[in-house]
Amino acid sequence: MSNESPSPTGYRLPRLLLPRPGIDLRKWAVIACDQYTSEPEYWQRVVAEVGDAPSTLHLIFPEVYLEQADAAARIEAIKSTMTRYLADGLFVEHAGAVYVERRLGARVRRGLMLELDLERYDFSAQSTSLIRPTEGTMVARLAPRIAVRSGAELEVPHILVLIDDPDGTVIGPLAAERAALARLYDTELMLGGGHVAGFAVDAARGRQVVQALQALADPRACALRYGMPEGTPPMLFAMGDGNHSLATAKSLWERIRATAGMDHPSRWALVEVVNIHDEALAFEPIHRLLFGVEADVRAALRQRFGGRVAFTDVPSGEAM
Repeated sequence: MSNESPSPTGYRLPRLLLPRPGIDLRKWAVIACDQYTSEPEYWQRVVAEVGDAPSTLHLIFPEVYLEQADAAARIEAIKSTMTRYLADGLFVEHAGAVYVERRLGARVRRGLMLELDLERYDFSAQSTSLIRPTEGTMVARLAPRIAVRSGAELEVPHILVLIDDPDGTVIGPLAAERAALARLYDTELMLGGGHVAGFAVDAARGRQVVQALQALADPRACALRYGMPEGTPPMLFAMGDGNHSLATAKSLWERIRATAGMDHPSRWALVEVVNIHDEALAFEPIHRLLFGVEADVRAALRQRFGGRVAFTDVPSGEAM
């Protein structure tokens, strides 16, 4: 058991298990478990597409099924499949960061796979940790994810974390030298999901990544960049997507930390780091549809937000 203190940088280069050669990666890769939760027909198409082939479909709990009576049986099946995949030798190990390109249409998003130290992450609303949430965390949504993760032999994350790197010092050099990187995987994704490819980041380039991230996290540089008082705790990593997955990892880690020891693998969470200045990132509003509302919502919003709120009437959803 180690008494290791929190990582000063909040991350480390990861250890990954990748599908072995010969596995159909188009069937292996599926969308995140919290997508299409109101469209069971999408997941039915995924089931038909995958069949019995090796796939992350069999390693995740699509949340469209959360309310079904067989939830506990699904979780046990997931863990059994993890054990079987490992016993069958379905994976090859890779140590080190992975440069990722995800293409959807004409856009290519560039990312970097790292492991984040959950000791440097706090998802509370008052968080000042190096790794922080960007939205509220619904604790009630964590329980089924914790049940899947607890005691699981594999982690299948879908966590995208943002860095503020306007000069592109972290991921930019990897993108510029992609031709020199060893290709680890390259596949089209099912059901219009686009294309994904991953490339090994060698040791020398890995050291350059570490140096660039350290520069971004420098407290004085952060305070100057954001016009904050000197001594303000820096934020290096901001949650972009998969907030509840990272919160699940944190919650489980807090449960086992006292008995597992600080060098346990569950202390770390695998994520994809993306520069918020990546031109392929698209930020869109989340629309809410209200039914059966009797109160004057507009008046309430005006009272709460004053001149910061505006209203635009449209005749239909299509027009909006």
